[in-house]
Amino acid sequence: MFINNIHIFWYIGVGILGLLVGMFVNLVNQNLPEHKEIFSIQVIKEFIKTSNKNYTLMIITCILYIALLRVIGMEDILELLQFLVLTPMLISAFYIDYKLQIIPNRLTITMLEAGVVFSFLRGINNLNIAVEMWLGMLLGVSIFLALTYLGNLVFRKETMGFGDVKLMGALGLFFGWRNIIAITIISFLIAAVYSVYLIIKTKAKKEEMAEFIPFGPFIVLSAFVVMFIPLNIWIRLVFFIFTLGRFKF
Repeated sequence: MFINNIHIFWYIGVGILGLLVGMFVNLVNQNLPEHKEIFSIQVIKEFIKTSNKNYTLMIITCILYIALLRVIGMEDILELLQFLVLTPMLISAFYIDYKLQIIPNRLTITMLEAGVVFSFLRGINNLNIAVEMWLGMLLGVSIFLALTYLGNLVFRKETMGFGDVKLMGALGLFFGWRNIIAITIISFLIAAVYSVYLIIKTKAKKEEMAEFIPFGPFIVLSAFVVMFIPLNIWIRLVFFIFTLGRFKF
């Protein structure tokens, strides 16, 4: 049985891999913020023996892995591998930043190192792809560094952390400069929608609105959106939203 010209056994294998990776992501989420050891056989053995497992996280990772195989296929193995590697790191960035309002340097550095490796491997076959990936890193850092300093200058307080800057730089190596622009736009759109929701919620319950909202989760969600939906579709959607449906790209 084939799905999208890929045998069903590949989907089963990738799904099982997703479950195992999801279990490891849970370990990372627990140990990384506390600067504990992760890549240790003893630590992994102890974690497997305990009942402290996040099955929801395992299922989410499994679904994402199967979806990546379905969308990307096996024609470009390197592209598939790079997003299979990136996915668990994105999940950790989302979880840790949402819970603790911080993106650990160990996580962004690992993401950056993986991006460098994949940019080199993809550059062997096509130098233009490698150039686009490195331009994506430079553009991602430049945009969010400028936004960080501008926000601090205007509001006279920290509006965006440097963890977001480093995260965007690392993502640029995976997505390239075109997609990093899309991720930037989509992340602010999602943040705007979420902010409106919070305003309505706090007014309805007569609560005080949170002083600081981590931006990392919005970046992660935008990265997954761009990962699964072609860029040309999002360009059309953005034009449609900003012109209130009057302009169709």
